[in-house]
Amino acid sequence: MRQRSLIAVTAALAAGALTLTACGSRDDKAGDNAGGGGDITVVIGVDSPLTGDLSALGLGIKNSADLAAKQANEKKYVKGVTFKVQALDDQAQASSGQQNATKLVADKDVLGVVGPLNSSVSESMQKVFDDAKLVQISPANTSPSLTQGPKWATGEKVRTYKSYFRTATTDAIQGPFAAQYLFNKAGKKKVFVIDDKKTYGAGLAGTFKGEFTKLGGQVVGEGHIDPESKDFSAVVTQVKSSGAEVVYYGGEYPAAGPLSKQIKASGTNIPLVGGDGIYDKKYVELAGDGATGDLATSVGAPVESLPSAKDFVANYTKAGYKEAFSAYGGYSYDSAWAVIEAVKSVVDANNGKLPADARAKVLAAVQGVSFEGVTGKVSFDEFGDATNKQLTVYKVEGSDWKSVESGTFGG
Repeated sequence: MRQRSLIAVTAALAAGALTLTACGSRDDKAGDNAGGGGDITVVIGVDSPLTGDLSALGLGIKNSADLAAKQANEKKYVKGVTFKVQALDDQAQASSGQQNATKLVADKDVLGVVGPLNSSVSESMQKVFDDAKLVQISPANTSPSLTQGPKWATGEKVRTYKSYFRTATTDAIQGPFAAQYLFNKAGKKKVFVIDDKKTYGAGLAGTFKGEFTKLGGQVVGEGHIDPESKDFSAVVTQVKSSGAEVVYYGGEYPAAGPLSKQIKASGTNIPLVGGDGIYDKKYVELAGDGATGDLATSVGAPVESLPSAKDFVANYTKAGYKEAFSAYGGYSYDSAWAVIEAVKSVVDANNGKLPADARAKVLAAVQGVSFEGVTGKVSFDEFGDATNKQLTVYKVEGSDWKSVESGTFGG
């Protein structure tokens, strides 16, 4: 999305923080307080859907970034700096995202932004952040064009915005990964492809279709749905008469769950398969009992298989967040920690102070970060994409998702 699999934590720190209001005054004030154990406030902005249908994912992003900031403060990881999180609700709407980007840019204490969830929202934010030299790291965006330009599929890759990074891998890998699994491992040769016509959904469906047909699979039908409508009878009828062995859906769980339920209710007992946009327990609830056997791919390895994630899970639980970290929690934590690492690098290189051009310096530092995070090795390539290309296939079993297979595209 985007648009998704891991975790975040811990207790609040009361920090008597000095908030700087003028970027140009950072040097002097930072110098006065560098030894104060946290007297300078650095804000990490978070943008995600905190309300609405996708809030289960958005709240997990917010909480996980919050956990990273709190742990950095507890450890006094950057001497003299206290990290705070400012979370804004984009409601999964591009217009709201752009407004939030403008608001975050206006706050001179914001030195990095985590988010958003949706690729379509990110498209509205990138230029705002880039103009301000404010680094943006999405834990969930998967549209390849965000980092590699609109002609990426033809091999003409151009990084349009140097301020944009992501810790999730892209649909250029996720779609083909799903196609390889379905064709080679699950033995599915006939597919009906559906998408929601949005940036994430259409792009994911397109990369899946390209690889599936390349492998020798047959696309027996294609359709589009309006995700705001919950009556999908027209496309369900097409699926039923197509002879498809599987449905591949490009989109998110609020529509995917009801779509799967209606397909099964029609008497067509074939699995629905999607990307990280459907990998959430809410999908299972919406799809109902017939969801058993449905599949999803998601970025990263399963949390339970990563030693690096155990502390994150424990700390998130200990912190008492009301919402689950959901699919992008670990990636959100790592995104926030990448900002923290960059701030530390800048402060250490400037004699324990924040420079006047802190945003530009932090942006440059993010390009070179490299650390072992919750999701594994965290670093970025020349396009700002994650160097970690791990993906996992999940299957609905009972009331939740269970991991089936992990790997990399082509691996």
